[in-house]
Amino acid sequence: MVFEIIPAVDMRGGKCVQLVQGVPGSEIVSLDDPLAVALDWVSKGAKTLHLVDLDGAIEGIRKNAPIIEKIVRACREKGVSIQVGGGIRNYEDASSLLELGVARVILGTAALQNPELVKQLSGTFGSSRVNVALDAKNGKISIKGWTEECAHTPVEMGRKFEELGAGSLLFTNIDTEGLMQGVNPVPTKELVESVSIPVIASGGVSSLADIKSLKKTGAAGVVVGSALYMGRFTLEDAIEAALED
Repeated sequence: MVFEIIPAVDMRGGKCVQLVQGVPGSEIVSLDDPLAVALDWVSKGAKTLHLVDLDGAIEGIRKNAPIIEKIVRACREKGVSIQVGGGIRNYEDASSLLELGVARVILGTAALQNPELVKQLSGTFGSSRVNVALDAKNGKISIKGWTEECAHTPVEMGRKFEELGAGSLLFTNIDTEGLMQGVNPVPTKELVESVSIPVIASGGVSSLADIKSLKKTGAAGVVVGSALYMGRFTLEDAIEAALED
């Protein structure tokens, strides 16, 4: 299995942004045309894109849905897979995206508040199209755009959602997210070793060494945001680093 580099296209207020630890107003990147950004990553070799509606994640209202639809349609023509998260709160939200052609929907708050939704979607669309986001701060799961903490650990929830039919997990280490200070591979490795479904890592990648470190955990891929936008390395270099032993 090829360890995949997945560029993030996070949207807030119609713009492509990068926030520090998901805090509104902490933008370190703000670009006016998310579609152009997405297509640029595709032109540089991305096979999968990670789209997040931050307004949806934080406020529960998927304000960037029209832009996401444009990106999905444009990228589908190029054979690029799209995974989408942020504000997907119910079956209707998820099914509309899957029917649009999204490869995977990412369920965070909705899955934790209504685990049966994972079972329902995987039963209808297949496990491979259902991803559950496990975002952790200080070893505990956070929900609602990282504003509320739960009592459960990523390992506990990862095992539960695998049983319910999730085909993959997205693990974000909030402790390192957006800080550009490197990754802590230990929590990712713990989760990878606790489940049999693919785990995509996220949070804190700031160098090619971080990518290699996460690859060693056994993760299936990594979502990269700020480091790419800030020019720490190119997407081409990241893809090449991911192929190295």
